[in-house]
Amino acid sequence: MNAIRAVAVGCGRMSTRFLEAARDAGGVEIVGLVDLALPMAEARRAEFGLAQAAVGTDLAEMLDTVKPDAVFDIVVPDARHAIATTALRHGCHLLTEKPMAASMADARDLVATAAASGRIHAMIQNRRYLAGVRRIARLLRSGALGPVSAIYGDFFLGPHFGGFREQMKHVLLLDMAIHTFDVARLFAGSEASSVHCREWNPAHSWYAHGASAIATFDMANGVLVSYRGSWAAEGLRTSWEASWRIVCANGTLTWDGEDDIRAERVVGPGYFSQTEPVAIPPIDPADRVGGHRGVIEDFRDAIRTGLPPETAGAENIKSLAMVFGAIESAETGQTVNLI
Repeated sequence: MNAIRAVAVGCGRMSTRFLEAARDAGGVEIVGLVDLALPMAEARRAEFGLAQAAVGTDLAEMLDTVKPDAVFDIVVPDARHAIATTALRHGCHLLTEKPMAASMADARDLVATAAASGRIHAMIQNRRYLAGVRRIARLLRSGALGPVSAIYGDFFLGPHFGGFREQMKHVLLLDMAIHTFDVARLFAGSEASSVHCREWNPAHSWYAHGASAIATFDMANGVLVSYRGSWAAEGLRTSWEASWRIVCANGTLTWDGEDDIRAERVVGPGYFSQTEPVAIPPIDPADRVGGHRGVIEDFRDAIRTGLPPETAGAENIKSLAMVFGAIESAETGQTVNLI
């Protein structure tokens, strides 16, 4: 099949992951690079050997000239709505960095714009495409542990990013927590119906606002999701993928967010029930894994087949609702209904 011709807009540090994944996935040709700072676009072109790719500072002008099939949106969150709508209104399929939008109103507008355009609109929810997430989701769906009742996700790191993140309001919830929330939604097999959240900024934090949060979600199918997180937690850090405990009717699964996945199920009665280990399924050849690469493979194939990708905007908006619901709860001190 012909390669999907794509323009990447936003050539900062995050663009490296997109361009590496597109190269590794295959079937994608980068035909243009756009950044407000032209030297950034030129540097990425040289770094990835994209000698034939056009470079520029204006996305609309690039799209009119190059006429690509798709746009990779890798800009900062405040610029996302304008960039995304420009791409969709030029008839391009769109793969966009998270968060989808800076507000739920903007997110709903993007979903509606994508539907009206008939183009594929997908999000980089790369954690869904991790091998551990795929294996756990398959085990939970198998019923080997019984129905899920509660999901606990802990996220504690202390990255010193510098730049825009350290000045963002609600930095943890808005910029990072959606990854954990989205995976929790996958594990629960449901969308969130309500949330109660407390957010704060520790006295020692190097962020301007909201480096720590605790949130509890009630899912529509009765599962409870508990999130605890901080981006100002020095030492003994968790994985970027969080650490997990999933309690089910007939057993429990734990995951350190890296390679250690364990599960036990009940096999007999007792003061503490008798349990046995449960084998974690291996990677299935049908699984798409590799983080960004898995997302891009899914996006590429969605363009070819017309079938919606797993991280389609119309689906991913349910994870974004968890983020903005948590922010509203943190600001008001009230439980917020999401559906």
